[in-house]
Amino acid sequence: MNLEKEYDLICVGGGIMSANLALLSKLLNPKMKILILERLDEVAKESSAAWNNAGTGHSALCELNYCPEDKDGKISIDKAVKICKQFEISKQFWSYLANENLIENPTDFVSSVKHHSWVLGKMNSDYLEKRYETLKEHFMFDSIKFTRDFDKMKTWFPLIMNNRKDDEVMAASRIDRGTEVNYGVLTKSLFSILENEFDTPVHCNMEVLDVDPDTDLDWTVEVKNTITKEVYQVDAKHVFIGAGGGSLLLLQKVEIEEKEGYGGFPVSGEWLVCKNEEIIKQHNAKVYSKAGIGDPPMSTPHLDTRYIDGKRQLMFGPFAGFSPKFLKEGSNLDLLKSIQFDNISPMLGAFWHNLPLTKYLLEQVTMSHKDRMESLRKFVKDAKDEDWELMVAGQRVQIIKKDDFEGGKLQFGTEVISSKDGSITCLLGASPGASTATAIMLEVLEKAFPELITSIEGKRKLENIIPFYKKKLNEKFFKEELKKCKKTLRL
Repeated sequence: MNLEKEYDLICVGGGIMSANLALLSKLLNPKMKILILERLDEVAKESSAAWNNAGTGHSALCELNYCPEDKDGKISIDKAVKICKQFEISKQFWSYLANENLIENPTDFVSSVKHHSWVLGKMNSDYLEKRYETLKEHFMFDSIKFTRDFDKMKTWFPLIMNNRKDDEVMAASRIDRGTEVNYGVLTKSLFSILENEFDTPVHCNMEVLDVDPDTDLDWTVEVKNTITKEVYQVDAKHVFIGAGGGSLLLLQKVEIEEKEGYGGFPVSGEWLVCKNEEIIKQHNAKVYSKAGIGDPPMSTPHLDTRYIDGKRQLMFGPFAGFSPKFLKEGSNLDLLKSIQFDNISPMLGAFWHNLPLTKYLLEQVTMSHKDRMESLRKFVKDAKDEDWELMVAGQRVQIIKKDDFEGGKLQFGTEVISSKDGSITCLLGASPGASTATAIMLEVLEKAFPELITSIEGKRKLENIIPFYKKKLNEKFFKEELKKCKKTLRL
């Protein structure tokens, strides 16, 4: 194993986050010495794997939980605007790589699939119309369409409209520029660039056991080769922990006060996947609906066209499962190991204040195939049991953190934990992670290597790589860049 003693940056985890951080760092400073460590035998096998995530280019075009309605009936689109910009930053990064001939064929991982929101009942339909009226006033979403018309919906998503009566109350919205992304293929492409262009390979079968402070540099990382069982000590000025669900357990070993009070709650995802080619051909769309009353945002049901293993696929979900593992290929002791003195109170508080979530998970875990098919039939009326099979997706670990009022709070989304000096950073949480990976890793760079992005040369490079970075967007700028990305990525 060819490991040096000292590195500028060690990335723990061979997923989409480490791939973005390492490649951005190398583009800004090709001389930076980077070590990437992955516990499994190849990259992108956990949350970044295509079957382990939704594959939606999360840009707030169809996800209703990004546009909450307050008690006065007003729709807030602040989160939608933020996530939309973050996804466009990812697209700009991919476009830059394609323009530099570092990515040969963007259509290997990104495809055009129209994004729809679809709801049943008068109250939900009224909400969707209010969301449409609010979104269309913002230049990021002004191409949105809305309808309550039965025949129009039949042209948008015929499979969902089959065998429906035209007196059913429903509504839908649509934005044509939506995307479907195979994050597994993308992750492998980014790591391939790192290896071929920057001589920075991923070292697989390497498990990080501990991260300790070092007197000369900042951190000593203890690594074990899972095949030979040999243990190595390597030093780094900066460590990034981007190991998906495994990040929390490693963060807890790091001696920084910023980690205090963080816990995690594991939730496994499951999909119904269509086996009938004739049905798959009838649906070419992503259609998101509303989560049930009291259900968590992660439960938002959707019927999705996917492109995986070179084929068009159709999946419905997600259904939640429970496993005490923090990674799909983790240990059944992960949850137990994560409970420590400093996070007992937040975890109990989060549990007490999220009893509806516990009830929801219990209901999900006890679902039979027949129950899941009944959920699917709200979307596809004549779905047949034999045409669909259950597939287990990736493990997600939702963040639990201290809260002054509730003791502990369950938080959806992602969060970067950083030491005061930025020498160690860790990403916790889940959705919309992969879609916003480039923006999140720019945040890590700001903390870890501010000199890279504040220097005159760094600013010049970043402006070229990601035109939206640190820029206030206006309609002209946004639409010009949207058009460029569309052409470069062949959408």
